Amino acid sequence: MTVTATTVGEPDRLKPQAAPASRLAARLTRLYPAVAAALSGVLLYVSFPPRTLWWLALPAFAFFGAVLRGRGWKAGLGLGYLFGLGFLLPLLVWTGVEVGPGPWLALVVIEAIFVALVGAGIAAVSRLPAWPVWAAAVWIAGEAARARVPFHGFPWGKIAFGQADGVFLPLAAVGGTPVLGFAVVLCGFGLSETARLAVGARRTGTVRRGAAAAALLGVAVPVVGAVAARPLVTDEAEDGTATVAVIQGNVPRAGLDFNAQRRAVLDHHARETERLAAEVKAGKADRPDFVLWPENSSDIDPFANADARYVIDRAAKAIGVPISVGGVVERDGKLLNEQILWDPDKGPTDTYDKRQIQPFGEYLPLRSMIGAINDEWTSMVSRDFSRGTEPGVFTMAGTEVGLVTCYEAAFDWAVRSEVTDGAQLISVPSNNATFDRSEMTYQQLAMSRVRAVEHSRTVTVPVTSGVSAIIMPDGRITQKTGMFVADSLVQEVPLRSSETPATRWGVWPETVLVLVAAGGLGWAVGAGVRGWRARDV
Repeated sequence: MTVTATTVGEPDRLKPQAAPASRLAARLTRLYPAVAAALSGVLLYVSFPPRTLWWLALPAFAFFGAVLRGRGWKAGLGLGYLFGLGFLLPLLVWTGVEVGPGPWLALVVIEAIFVALVGAGIAAVSRLPAWPVWAAAVWIAGEAARARVPFHGFPWGKIAFGQADGVFLPLAAVGGTPVLGFAVVLCGFGLSETARLAVGARRTGTVRRGAAAAALLGVAVPVVGAVAARPLVTDEAEDGTATVAVIQGNVPRAGLDFNAQRRAVLDHHARETERLAAEVKAGKADRPDFVLWPENSSDIDPFANADARYVIDRAAKAIGVPISVGGVVERDGKLLNEQILWDPDKGPTDTYDKRQIQPFGEYLPLRSMIGAINDEWTSMVSRDFSRGTEPGVFTMAGTEVGLVTCYEAAFDWAVRSEVTDGAQLISVPSNNATFDRSEMTYQQLAMSRVRAVEHSRTVTVPVTSGVSAIIMPDGRITQKTGMFVADSLVQEVPLRSSETPATRWGVWPETVLVLVAAGGLGWAVGAGVRGWRARDV
């Protein structure tokens, strides 16, 4: 009888062991999806302003799609979360510029949950025919949810907002930010599927024609659609022109304590307006039809403070035309972030109260609970602002000017409502002094460029500390200021009243894409249940 050298119960140390290099390779292989997902998110961040590398969004989604395809929903959830962290951690770092990393990290941790759920959804639909279409719709559904909850939503980081310099921008006029974002994501996933099928065809020598056609269409349709939409992008002056002046008075210093210099900020904007008036009188600058001041240009209530009223009134009389003043006002026991239409002869004649106020900046959600955890937040936001209820369109020297105050520019409905209410021009008065020289200013400026194309309107951006700008209806910036300087911009701009398809259709394109996502997820779940039952039998 022959006795073998290996017996039952042989110690593990006597068994053949994998080489260290093989074990390392195995670990790296297991880590690859996680690393690839996180780096894809970082690549997506790099595609956003202030950089003009919009096209990097395509490989970002191509790699993300490749990592998720064919995986289970649990893996998709984790990989989606890593993608969200890679994207949102650097994108939103400005939220912690003055208040430290705590709020920044908390915001990112919460917002990345939405991306995680999207990752699970994309993994689920990735086995369906023409999966890039379903997957891109799932992404837009995630953006739609993120723009609405919690605390009335936070749409910062919509894919559309990174495309102000891109070839897909005309699609904003077709269906707004949802259609523009869908096209970019679809093209990225289409590239991923095209590359996968090409590699498979080279390996096997066979081509799945249906799948290949769907993948190529996923790439081609967004590009062709953007080219076809180009005629919608125009700066034609349908209703004549207006000469507008944008005032950037600057602030004494950046940071949260700029508010301690409220009178100085007001004086700066009045002084810059009076300086412009002197240049107009000397023939060195064109006379504007109206003047636009930024948000928080008068944090002293001019209705309650005679001195602030006098300063504003003096500036208005010096320039001799209406001014839109950004003020903090208390009325009927409510604290309001308000735009005030100031006539040089009549004084204040109209107001617009900001409707989309910023959580943790202009009001504190869950105040009692947060105060019990950290009373620093309650001292920083000692009193909540109230929300306005009506659109704000000022008639300024015969021009209908729609007001979209700062944070509101990120919300589709807030901008559209001004246009449907008759705005021929949009103004986005803002105050970015709190965030110093961070990327936030350029991210917000890109939003205004997308809004200009979306609704085919000139957009002016008066900012306390910069960057202030004048944007044509085709998204081009024709003038802009530097940061933390006092300056003014004067320009004759086109006025328009026609509505783009995006303006007319409103929320419908987004609704359709959400329904497409729901259909794809339903199909994927149904297919999974049928497969499970078949295996069980």
